[in-house]
Amino acid sequence: MKNMCQTRVLSVPSAKAHFEKTTIKRRELQPHDVLIDIKFSGICHSDIHSAHDEWGGGIFPMVPGHEIAGVVEAVGSEVTKFSIGDRVGVGCYVDSCGKCEYCLRGEEQFCTKGFVATYNSRDYDGNPTYGGYSQKIVVKEGFVVHIPDSLELDVASPLLCAGITTYSPLKHWNAGPGKKVAILGMGGLGHMAIQYAHAMGAEVTVLSRSLNKKDEALSFGADHYFATSDPETFTELAGRFDLILNTVSANLDVDAYLSILSIDGTMVNVGAPSKPDQYNVFSLIMGRRSIAGSLVGGIRETQEMLDFSAEHGIAPQIEVIAADQVDEAYDRVLRSDVRYRFVIDVSTL
Repeated sequence: MKNMCQTRVLSVPSAKAHFEKTTIKRRELQPHDVLIDIKFSGICHSDIHSAHDEWGGGIFPMVPGHEIAGVVEAVGSEVTKFSIGDRVGVGCYVDSCGKCEYCLRGEEQFCTKGFVATYNSRDYDGNPTYGGYSQKIVVKEGFVVHIPDSLELDVASPLLCAGITTYSPLKHWNAGPGKKVAILGMGGLGHMAIQYAHAMGAEVTVLSRSLNKKDEALSFGADHYFATSDPETFTELAGRFDLILNTVSANLDVDAYLSILSIDGTMVNVGAPSKPDQYNVFSLIMGRRSIAGSLVGGIRETQEMLDFSAEHGIAPQIEVIAADQVDEAYDRVLRSDVRYRFVIDVSTL
């Protein structure tokens, strides 16, 4: 691979624009690089936030996508972890300094230099990064993971973000036997969190606005289900939970949710609303409660999550779409009209 690789992509030329099919050039394969033939790319809500420039700082034209599943097409001369034909994945970032204390302990997402995101970012040379809505991508081998044979590639792709985003905080805050865990939101992240918390041995309660997803939540492993639109819910659940995992990307009545935490309970946020939340500090003080956040996971933990998913039969519920359906899919995500994760079949690009 002495020449740069040209590949077809779906890109947005500006914020909130429609997607266009075009081409870009991937970098020349370096000694530690892996060239991946992308088969499937999941759609994450953060793709929509970025493509709409709701978080600011958007780099356009933009090729979103950080839930990438494919097959190794070529490897650099010094690659040792992967071979041509391997089934692999790439998640939310593609580089870090590799030297700071967080990189050295396998938490590259907290790199003090700042990790290089898979898209809408700049590499350490200042070049923009382009994501998985693409036929091919070149990634350093240290940021590529193996997809177990028992996981189909289309099903595996959302695990590279939705999977690790929920697995990591549940593990960090010790979800397991004897712990009462509430999953707030029954969407793309929430339906994964239910499965992981159940497999870890926790008592799992789902909190969703209405009861219309109750049967599905129970089928994913939930023990209990409550509608947050019912004001009696918060009275009945007062002081119950050790952990609330908030997967909702919307502003909430934070004080109401803090009230259903037990003493020393923690509300962990993985959903990211575009506007700041507000809460009364006494909601924390009176129960020694905490509000926290979690950012995906390190590469080592991402591989662990994939292996755990394969071992326990955990998989997202997906709807596979063609490349020309992505604009429609974005609209449907915003209407909560998806059960529960869109995945792009890249062969249609």
